[in-house]
Amino acid sequence: MRLPGRYSGTARPIVTYGSDPVLHRPCAPVTAFGGRDLRHLVLDMFASMEAADGVGLAANQIGVDARVFVIDCPDAAGEHVVGYVANPELTVLEPHEGEPAEEVTEEGCLSVPGPYAELPRAFRARVDGVDADGRPVSIEATGMAARCLQHEVDHLDGIVYVDRLPAELREELLAEAAGELPA
Repeated sequence: MRLPGRYSGTARPIVTYGSDPVLHRPCAPVTAFGGRDLRHLVLDMFASMEAADGVGLAANQIGVDARVFVIDCPDAAGEHVVGYVANPELTVLEPHEGEPAEEVTEEGCLSVPGPYAELPRAFRARVDGVDADGRPVSIEATGMAARCLQHEVDHLDGIVYVDRLPAELREELLAEAAGELPA
């Protein structure tokens, strides 16, 4: 997948849980392709992700109501999966022989700074969507990168990873992120 540039955008502030409604509702589909606006958004998202030391970022995490995310995350083999997808559709894939169907591992989020919690996710996943010119793209990944694909599509659907946790644990993690509890 060819990127329009590499991390040459402008880092924007990360929206935190509860601070902006855009983080908690499904994002609007991208409808304008081939212009500068989407390319600049993608570059700003890569720069924002890098500045925040993240491995993935959805547009609503920088306050933009658009179904697009970026990823720069290692897969199960340690290879970096780098790319972006507009209007992604997630498919959980069957594991190959010898692979687990899912992994339970710690997950965190730039929009919930600080705490991590164990969360099950499919080991293998794919997203299909389009690039900045509206051309079809697909990203298939395993391990942490597959987790990232699922996490970012959740964001675009208005779901933050803590929303998938039991209420008591979610409240504890959000209090920790807000600095109300010691880490």
